[in-house]
Amino acid sequence: MRRAAALTLTALVLAAAGPAAAEPIFLSRQYVRCTGCHFSPTGGGLLTPYGRSLSREELSTFGKSRGSSPSGREHEFLYGALGDSLRDVSVGLELWPAHLGVDAGGFHSTRDFLMNADLTVAFRRQNWTVYGELGRQPRGNQARVTSFEHWLQYQTSHVGVRAGRFLPAYGVRFSDHTSFTRAPLGFDINDQVYGLELNYTSDRQLLQVLVGAHADFAHPLTATGRWQVDLTSRTVLVASGLFRDASTLGPRGGSTGLAFGIAPSSRLTLWTQADARFRDGGTSGEHAYALLGDASLEVYRGVWVKFSPQLLTEFGDASAGVVRFVLGVNLLPRTHWNVVVNWYHDRDRKTDGTARTLLAQLHLYL
Repeated sequence: MRRAAALTLTALVLAAAGPAAAEPIFLSRQYVRCTGCHFSPTGGGLLTPYGRSLSREELSTFGKSRGSSPSGREHEFLYGALGDSLRDVSVGLELWPAHLGVDAGGFHSTRDFLMNADLTVAFRRQNWTVYGELGRQPRGNQARVTSFEHWLQYQTSHVGVRAGRFLPAYGVRFSDHTSFTRAPLGFDINDQVYGLELNYTSDRQLLQVLVGAHADFAHPLTATGRWQVDLTSRTVLVASGLFRDASTLGPRGGSTGLAFGIAPSSRLTLWTQADARFRDGGTSGEHAYALLGDASLEVYRGVWVKFSPQLLTEFGDASAGVVRFVLGVNLLPRTHWNVVVNWYHDRDRKTDGTARTLLAQLHLYL
């Protein structure tokens, strides 16, 4: 019984191993919006030229230029081998070799594999952005090559519209997509929707609203809303809502969430997020909850340590659930290199089954 429960807990990590996305830890650098470094308004994916330069000058351990201005082209695509020939086109190539070790209820497994290999291209001119990604991703014992993100966006200084396939805006897009406020709520790396997204942005507020359909048509209608208020340059409040219509896979339902982030210093970032899930039925057993805390501390330039306690409950079992503790290290030695090591400890509060998982990833961003 305990072994089965532990294996179920481990599946949350095993089934969703994939690339990191945006880095909310950089709130400590006073970056409250994803578009400061990424093409996507919801974060993650291809870095803008400014984002590449920032990753070298402000985030990496050994990449910073010696002078007052950037020297060389280390941070550019293929180390700047193509010169200025790309002009308005930005290209990124990502490779994710990984090591996974699992110890759950007497079950032991070790695996080395290539998580992902992705090529992403963006074209931006004036108010228009065209974005497309093509990559190889594992699927059980098989691998497939497909595009999970492709979209067209028109953005003015305050109003924007985006259409295509992408992850909808909801809560905080933590880099660990297996977090209880991401994968279990349907915001894993393969949970993109085909939709239309409208946004309004001002100096201190960002509102994003989406209507669409799940990419695999598991939900014929998906709608999300996300409202972010930047209280200070290092303090953020986020309110979110999600609705999914009934389908052959499940009843009508959704979630509401509230997140708060604060960076007391340039080296420490604290986030918390709480989400309540609901579905048709209306009884007390038709609600579930996800709670997350996340503390990241830069102990040395480009070396971050992380601690994240989390709680996930299921429908009809709101008094029990799974408790997770995550300890991690994020190393950013140079522009194109990122090493992430996370250790997970999951415990089922009802059966007392446990699972321990070690996930080490090398992110090569060329």
